[in-house]
Amino acid sequence: MCGITGVFAFTDAGRSALAALPASTDAIVSRGPDSQGHFIYDGCGLGFRRLAILDLSADGNQPMTDDSGRYTIAFNGEIFNFQELRQKLVEKGHTFHSQTDTEVILHLYMAEGRNFLKKLNGFFAFAIYDKEEDSLFLARDRMGEKPLLVYRDEDKLLFASEMKSLLALGIPRKLDYTSLNQYLQLNYIPGPATIFKGVKKVLPGHYLFIKGKKVVRKQWYKIPYDPKKVEKNKTTYEQQQAKLVELLDEATARRLVADVPVGAFLSGGIDSSVVVALATRHTPHLNTFSIGFADEPFFDETKYAKLVAERYKTNHTVFSLRNQDLYDHIFDVLNYLDEPFADSSALAVYILSKRTREKATVALSGDGADELFAGYNKHMGEFQVRQGGFKAEAVAGLDMLWSVLPKSRNSFLGNKVRQFQRFSRGMLSGPKDRYWDWASFASEKDARALLSPAARRKIGKKLAERRRRDLLGDLHAGGDLNEVLLTDTRMVLPYDMLAKVDMMSMANSLEVRPPFLDPNVVRFAFSLPVSSKIDANMKKKIVQDAFRPMLPEELYKRPKKGFEVPLLKWFRGELRPLIEDDLLSDGFIEAQGIFDVGAVQQLKKQLFSSSPGDVHARIWALIVFQWWWKKWMA
Repeated sequence: MCGITGVFAFTDAGRSALAALPASTDAIVSRGPDSQGHFIYDGCGLGFRRLAILDLSADGNQPMTDDSGRYTIAFNGEIFNFQELRQKLVEKGHTFHSQTDTEVILHLYMAEGRNFLKKLNGFFAFAIYDKEEDSLFLARDRMGEKPLLVYRDEDKLLFASEMKSLLALGIPRKLDYTSLNQYLQLNYIPGPATIFKGVKKVLPGHYLFIKGKKVVRKQWYKIPYDPKKVEKNKTTYEQQQAKLVELLDEATARRLVADVPVGAFLSGGIDSSVVVALATRHTPHLNTFSIGFADEPFFDETKYAKLVAERYKTNHTVFSLRNQDLYDHIFDVLNYLDEPFADSSALAVYILSKRTREKATVALSGDGADELFAGYNKHMGEFQVRQGGFKAEAVAGLDMLWSVLPKSRNSFLGNKVRQFQRFSRGMLSGPKDRYWDWASFASEKDARALLSPAARRKIGKKLAERRRRDLLGDLHAGGDLNEVLLTDTRMVLPYDMLAKVDMMSMANSLEVRPPFLDPNVVRFAFSLPVSSKIDANMKKKIVQDAFRPMLPEELYKRPKKGFEVPLLKWFRGELRPLIEDDLLSDGFIEAQGIFDVGAVQQLKKQLFSSSPGDVHARIWALIVFQWWWKKWMA
């Protein structure tokens, strides 16, 4: 696993950015602490940091140039089928000097140009420079597991794995207020937007080809979902289960190949337990890792993880954490973020990655299963809205009651009221508005109200609407739940879930590999009817049923619990001075000029009330932004 960065200059003025290439590469040292490399020719510069996963010869170092000297690559990722691709190239007369997937990609580009990407099974972001043509080819993997950012002006195009590399290359630090408004709704910024004007996320399954000053953007992969073909799917449910086990087993085996210690996250939930069960078929005494929450027993699932570990005789390690352990790492996470990102569960992922890295360099995970197979509570809510019936109508009919009752995530009753209110709003909305509402912590109106009048005027209303329309383009009034899952894979998965895992694992030089996101598994998932994924009694139905013989029955006798960082406790305790006297103080807000003092005061008032609702998540979004702003903008 690695990090990449680079410069492609259009003019002599653009070439000046090449001088900052070493600093840009050093900025992502945690992505590649084992070695680094640079390539500069004329107006092109490529930077690379490497985390050693395979036992490579010196010829495997990067950036890598072919024998002719024409092509040079900087590659971040893993290609799991590179040996098969390499053999086919050898049969066609290609000569290799290393056993690396990097060299295979380079030769595929030499042989086939931009048409080879669909042959790759893996995750990646890479840049290939063609010296003879003076062109640059940038590509990102299908699902967005590896990040790739791009900045362009009249003089140059810059790219990097992380924003901090682009900042080292000298991009202008101009806040995108349309992105900020969206961040205040979702707690993250979906692509292609970023927090900075002029910086874009390359979309998953897309590539850029740059020659001269012309930039060609193209989508090379789209999830193969065809509702008409799904309707014609004649395979029985039993056959579907068998196929899922087969495909996921193959995907897991591919992701176990490495010359460094390999392990697996084991949360005690179905998804990670499935991955561990399959991995132990190919790796005896697998290393598995769990986090326990000593101060939050409601969220502690280590007893279920232990059942799986005992059944499959893994080398199991439990990292038992107290709230103080979580608190001690808050500022490590805040300091790593180079773009506002307020999914608070990143804190737990950071600590799990940090502790896991002490014993392994690669970890398998269960990421992606919920988005592909309908595993979230919102999916059950969507199913119930679409099914209708007395219960759904009754909840919607009591909307006025839910609006006045106390709501809080910190009590069973308060949380139920909160969920009922969101559900009743959804019953009254169309599929696009409902999806956005359920994905958000704040409405667009409430998010705008947090901004100062001057900041509100800087929001591009038409731009915001276009971004939202693009993200929700797969949702239609006559569609089914598969369209919701497709939207999850385009929005929530790459920009929240995968971004979180990538950032927090790379902050600790750990590579995470999710078998559920193998392209064969994804293709299969979207060939299935909704009835195979969810019904009135069960979310993620086919996953639960297909692997039931392999897992302890106790895993099926409890509700899904997603861990929540105890933000409300901290905001009312240890972190209160940060809110009252520093980042959200009236004086700082006024001097900064971005937020409305009165609106922030109202949020703080609600935070300390008996009905906080989701306000702690909105406060966390503000704290993350303010910390980021002080570090990168002030």
